[in-house]
Amino acid sequence: MSKTHTIRKGLNLPLVGAPSAQVEDFPLGTSFAVNPDEFVGVAPKLAVKEGDRVQAGEPLFYDKKDPRIQITSPVSGTVRAIVRGPKRRLDQIQIEADATTSYHDFGKGFPQDAETAKATLLNSGAWTLLEMRPYARMASPNDNPKAIFVNGMSSAPFATEASIALAGREEAFTAGLKVLNLLAPQTVLSLHAEESAPVLTQATGVDIHRFSGKHPAGNTSVHIAAVSPLNKGEVIWTITAQDVAIIGDLFLKGQYCLDRVLSVAGSGMETAQYYRLRGGMNLSALFAAKAKPGAYRYISGSVLTGQRIGAEGYLQVNAQQVTVIPEGQGTDFMGWVLPGFGKYSVSRTFLSWLTPGKKYDLNTKLHGEERAFVVTGQYDKVFPFDIYPNQLLKSVWAKDLEKMEALGIYEVAPEDFALCEVICTSKQPLQHMVREALDILHTEMN
Repeated sequence: MSKTHTIRKGLNLPLVGAPSAQVEDFPLGTSFAVNPDEFVGVAPKLAVKEGDRVQAGEPLFYDKKDPRIQITSPVSGTVRAIVRGPKRRLDQIQIEADATTSYHDFGKGFPQDAETAKATLLNSGAWTLLEMRPYARMASPNDNPKAIFVNGMSSAPFATEASIALAGREEAFTAGLKVLNLLAPQTVLSLHAEESAPVLTQATGVDIHRFSGKHPAGNTSVHIAAVSPLNKGEVIWTITAQDVAIIGDLFLKGQYCLDRVLSVAGSGMETAQYYRLRGGMNLSALFAAKAKPGAYRYISGSVLTGQRIGAEGYLQVNAQQVTVIPEGQGTDFMGWVLPGFGKYSVSRTFLSWLTPGKKYDLNTKLHGEERAFVVTGQYDKVFPFDIYPNQLLKSVWAKDLEKMEALGIYEVAPEDFALCEVICTSKQPLQHMVREALDILHTEMN
């Protein structure tokens, strides 16, 4: 019997451009790229050079601190370019893909113990699908987590629905859950309160918890806080439901395939819907064919936490959705002086609050500049944790490690502050600040 948790604080941005449930295959193309920056906590060391041939699932680079952690190629082909930034930092590995993908064979069969499962996950690159809490970074194979949380209900704007993404992959999802059960004593599956898809509601070997409420009700940190709060010294691993199916296919077929069904949405799309895409692929053909002409921001991820990639950009390897929204340009005539019936505001600055059900074509304008970090209490309305967000962020800003720990930094991830960043009067880069703080803490504690 599942338990339902109600999240009472949050905010659903009223954006136009929601996707239909239609799923379409889109050609993968021949241009792929992998960006090391996507893998938080990895200090990359190259395993290939320009001109090398690779199969899908063979390593491109590995972690200097733990060589067992490998990031592998999503396709077979030739390493076309290795792009470096300042001080020879590894920025990107570009691959010219074969017309037909050939996969490295990791062997079919279900693992008998945790160590065998870990070895296959590490060798294939599938280990990168697991994230740890605290620190919100790639999981360490040295840890013994008290639980693994499987997220089957992201609540971010235009998020991919797990029930749509897992249609036809029921066997793989079930196999993936069996593998996760070897790695931790408890597996928790988080679902929306109204979820009805049998692949999720009838999952075995998991504790099912349902959540209702506005975003961030779908964030894994919220689920952990409600079900099994972290105590000092404890570790929890997290993963998305669709990535569980990728792990299941790895053991059922012996192949590491990063094909996912992703929501491609936003007002910048001619038809917002779902597409079957592969992590690392170039999206220029998709945007040229399916996006509207004009000035738009192309995002790998959600409008709240995604990465700007441009019209010629590459999908992040582990991206869960794609968003296209208008690029903010110019200034608004008379700014906030006019009544603003067509403008959205979380406060009642504009008279648009009189039409609460209205959707808006929001753009990327900040509507202000960075200013003094004032205490307003506004974060509390969208931050559903038993934490004082203003005080925690002040300690993060001051890099006061002891206060960060005392105020609950280990319970949260950068994405949990995305809504605070949206409504922030001070226009502070809160997610970036929290990410830096977690990295500093990890370095100090390890």
